[in-house]
Amino acid sequence: MPGADPIQSLRRLCEWLDKSDYSGFDPYDIKEKPGIILLTEKGNQGLFFSLIREFVFELFYSFPLLSRRLLHVEPKINPKAMGVLARAYLELYEVLNEEQFLTKARNCLQWLKENQSKTSVGIGWGYPFHWQSKMFIPAGTPNGIVTTAAAEAFWHHHILFGDEESLEYCRGICEFLCSLPVDPVTQNGICFSYTPLFINHVHNLNLFVAEFLIKVGQYTGETSWTEIGNKAVNYTVEQQLPSGAFDYNGSPEKPQRHIDSYHTGFVLRMLFSIWKLTGRKDVCTALEKCYRHYTTAFFEDGVIPKLMPDRKYRIDIHSCAEGVLCLSELSQIFPDAMQQARKVLDWTLKNLQDTTGYFYYGILKSRFTGIPYKSKIPYIRWGQAWMLRALSSYLSAVNRNKACHASGS
Repeated sequence: MPGADPIQSLRRLCEWLDKSDYSGFDPYDIKEKPGIILLTEKGNQGLFFSLIREFVFELFYSFPLLSRRLLHVEPKINPKAMGVLARAYLELYEVLNEEQFLTKARNCLQWLKENQSKTSVGIGWGYPFHWQSKMFIPAGTPNGIVTTAAAEAFWHHHILFGDEESLEYCRGICEFLCSLPVDPVTQNGICFSYTPLFINHVHNLNLFVAEFLIKVGQYTGETSWTEIGNKAVNYTVEQQLPSGAFDYNGSPEKPQRHIDSYHTGFVLRMLFSIWKLTGRKDVCTALEKCYRHYTTAFFEDGVIPKLMPDRKYRIDIHSCAEGVLCLSELSQIFPDAMQQARKVLDWTLKNLQDTTGYFYYGILKSRFTGIPYKSKIPYIRWGQAWMLRALSSYLSAVNRNKACHASGS
């Protein structure tokens, strides 16, 4: 849809978010019910229960609102959404210079201050629902992914306004991140774990933690944070595949061979930031290889975000948002990225935004019929928060390019 208006789309989304009070459903909230937790656990143990689990989950995908109504799933405010929204609002305040966005950002930050998870060290946040990984993880358990999403908002608020309280939150966040279990996988490489409950090896999480520790460590002079952050970077960079891709997890865990669009985008953005912070040549090389893989493997006709290189569906709003966000940010070093970001954004606005302003979950392919269909449930964390962030980043990149052209650089 050439000529789609990102600002008009943004304002419609903001109106919808205002009406929602940031409360809504999540793709994983329905899976916290005791019976579903049990089914998820058993589905990891054998083929029979695995087939039943996939059948039940397919029903959840096909009838998301009805399923939640039947299982009495209530809408909630998600700390990760609040962190992503706060960061987006701050960027919109910079780009559009409208006081309303600063007010919204500070309201989100205040909510985060008042709704921290219980931690043994430092400051952290977790998901507002139970979830199942290697083991059962209770609602509110602080983890690195949710915490770094909130961390980015506090960091940016400090950088914009010199707010000392926000910097103190960043320090407390670093203390929590350093308390996460760490696996010294190699002599010079470590991997941070997702939660305090057990050790695992997830590349995007590892880089989110590493990037924040390096950034705050350099700024505050806490060299221990930069040192441990760089060791975590070592681990992930060394695990890059020959194609330029990164598996979802790393050794010594058994490879999942799960390489998807939005997690690849997360890794790319963190590599870019870490390279800017450190100037490391190995990070730059990994970034360039991963960027080539990302742009050639994950977009049909260079436009429609695919879930995986060999799998188009689901066309997920999370992949769309990350595509726009990642390409917009990386356009600082890859000029062709901006044109592709605009194409992805135009397609997303045309195909996945409702007339009321929110964004659909995506386009799924039914396992029952094989027919693609639009899933129109409005997930707050998964879709709305990340699309606001994508729009803010895109508009920021447009402004940055205008400024460069005006200065002749």
